Amino acid sequence: MARTRRNRARLTSKAVTPERAARLYRLLRLLAEGPQSRSKLGRGLRLDIRGFYRDLELLRAAGIELQLSEGRYQLRKSVASAVAHLPFPDPHLNLGEALQLAKGRTRVHRKLRTQIALIIGRKR
Repeated sequence: MARTRRNRARLTSKAVTPERAARLYRLLRLLAEGPQSRSKLGRGLRLDIRGFYRDLELLRAAGIELQLSEGRYQLRKSVASAVAHLPFPDPHLNLGEALQLAKGRTRVHRKLRTQIALIIGRKR
């Protein structure tokens, strides 16, 4: 179980390019239409088989549940739930901008403050 968590953290911590993030979003939108075959999804996304399975692995590592039934993939939860778990590309913020965005009381603000603390703590 711990090994699976480490693998998920490793996969989702990789930088996701804006192009890949857009493709993953399109994949979810296609799956929202209903169960789809691998070949249809691959054609719709212009992906070869390796790229398709890499994207599936990243989605699963991000906690997006997919089901394969009778040769067709489908989302196990709503597309809105899946989109909320998609990895986001690095926004290329500078530290000042990140500090400005970290002001607030939500879980997201705390997460950003934690990342900032890791950066500042390493530089001391």
